[in-house]
Amino acid sequence: MTITLPGEDEQLFKLVRHKSVGSAIAAVLVLLVIAGVIAAFVFADIDYAVTLKYLFDPQILSGVVTTLELTVISMLVGVMLGVVTALLRESKNRVLSGAAGFYTWLFRGTPVLVQLLIWFNIALVIPTVSFFGMWTVSTNTIMTPFLAAILALGINEGSYMSEIVRAGLLAVDKGQAEAALALGMRKRRVMLSVVLPQALRIILPPAGNQLIAMLKTSALAYTISVSELLNGAFRIYTLNYKVIELLFTASIWYLFMTTVLTFLQSWLERRMNRGFAGEAAPSMKKRWLKNTFGVTR
Repeated sequence: MTITLPGEDEQLFKLVRHKSVGSAIAAVLVLLVIAGVIAAFVFADIDYAVTLKYLFDPQILSGVVTTLELTVISMLVGVMLGVVTALLRESKNRVLSGAAGFYTWLFRGTPVLVQLLIWFNIALVIPTVSFFGMWTVSTNTIMTPFLAAILALGINEGSYMSEIVRAGLLAVDKGQAEAALALGMRKRRVMLSVVLPQALRIILPPAGNQLIAMLKTSALAYTISVSELLNGAFRIYTLNYKVIELLFTASIWYLFMTTVLTFLQSWLERRMNRGFAGEAAPSMKKRWLKNTFGVTR
């Protein structure tokens, strides 16, 4: 590349890009590590035919469906709790604001696996549930493994979504809301028609990442015997002892679902950015390359 500077005596400069020896060495080391890992799996005693054989096994497919149900329902619970908590955090009522802050602190500060086990064993704390004193039922009857997983994953997700939603709301210029109020709009309409549409553009990218993370976090439900994807693989390899092969089968499905969600996230972001100035959301291809291989071009 050359640059010509104007003037009486035009000077021609040639930009020379110096090759970094350190980068070259790092690249070679990375390639060697990758080659070593590939060789280890190629020459290992792994029957990849078994991995493919069980890819569409009924237990695996049933686990995929349960994983998607867990992900969607838990995410919906998390989003609803996140929106409510974010609004309470901005409340002028110190009790409401403090309660919302405590909820966020508590569930973000403890591992989701611990929360999962607590919900699953909640009958040890609350043996029975009474409805208005009319009838009583055992907590174990209500608290199924699936419900325990929904509560643990959803409530935990709500603590993270609250900060994402709150950041999106705070990013919208307050002057727009004040102008809408000055025009006679009610606060609820200002929030729904002015603030939220703009905040969604900021909320959507991290919320999409949380959805993908939720898909993978749902595998923890295996610890309380929910029949999700990992549990399906576990039930099969306890019979045929093909542990690695079945874990690869589950991994293929997780990668597939994650890739689909990544493409949907990118498509939705591009639609949300229509009509707004600024840099457009990255294409599906660019987002997939970045998330998978770290490629940014």
